[in-house]
Amino acid sequence: MAPERKPSSVSQSISSSPFYFTLYIVLVVLGNVGNTTVITVVGESLLRETGVVRSSDVILVNMAFSNLLVSLVRNTVVMVSDLGVEIFLSRDMCHLMMGIWVWLRSANVWSTFFLSAFHFQTLRRVAPPVITLHGPRGPPNSLILGFVLVWSLNFIYAIPAFIFSKNGDENSTETLMLVSSTTRPLMGCIWDFPSAYSGLAFATSSMVIHESIPICLMNITNLGSLLTLYAHGHSRNAANKSQDAPVVTRIPAERRAAKVILALNILFISSWGTNVISVNYFNYNRGSSTEFLLIVARFANMSFIAFSPIVLAVGHRKLRAFIKSVLSGILSLFG
Repeated sequence: MAPERKPSSVSQSISSSPFYFTLYIVLVVLGNVGNTTVITVVGESLLRETGVVRSSDVILVNMAFSNLLVSLVRNTVVMVSDLGVEIFLSRDMCHLMMGIWVWLRSANVWSTFFLSAFHFQTLRRVAPPVITLHGPRGPPNSLILGFVLVWSLNFIYAIPAFIFSKNGDENSTETLMLVSSTTRPLMGCIWDFPSAYSGLAFATSSMVIHESIPICLMNITNLGSLLTLYAHGHSRNAANKSQDAPVVTRIPAERRAAKVILALNILFISSWGTNVISVNYFNYNRGSSTEFLLIVARFANMSFIAFSPIVLAVGHRKLRAFIKSVLSGILSLFG
């Protein structure tokens, strides 16, 4: 490990403010505990229930898993750093960690979009994608292929991040910030592209491929889901009269699911937008508010991971039941 260096001014500002520091710890813990709960509760129901595998639950577990990995590998490390435990990695370890940060964050974005795309496809097909006892046990092959593509293609994209990084000097530079990975040098690791143009090309492609495109697709699929539900609602009376609409009874449930997914997308987009605005203001303005905006970017970058399990709990029956049982158990202890 390299000699100890001073933490960045952003880290000092958060550490010196009890409010910022407490809020940051709460968000990190909330993200870790919340996403672990989603994985445990939904995953346990998938393993326990025989004869049926809900693809939506498999996608929720994948999204929560990607959230948890980002929170553990990135946000928790930042929290430990803000506690005053400054660790500076060797060059080889920086290659590894920078690549992992880009890989996990990129896969996390596309895993979030996966949920919107799946719900839109479900509504278009009308029937829910369910595997029964008469079919193969497990999720559909198309779903497995989607997961493989999300994780493998993003790993390939992250290869330059594994290669073009190094351990730098104190606060080496924060002018090249990749939205899909980090808002400041962490553990002494910084980017080391052959030229400023190649670094800018990688940062720009990161913004387009892993931020702009999936967000546009999220908006399109959400709008398509809402329009499809609207069309189903108009045809509901006619379907009831003909008694030939197995999907009619699912319309209220699908509407609730659409609202939950829409809330997740709004949370993701607002988190992304706040982070991008703050970081780019820092990069190109450097006014008196830059330090505060970097703090805002730090919190915005983790708000989706922290609050998405709460949004999911509102719309997922098993998660609601688990949380109610935990709360009732806590209240009984103090009662």
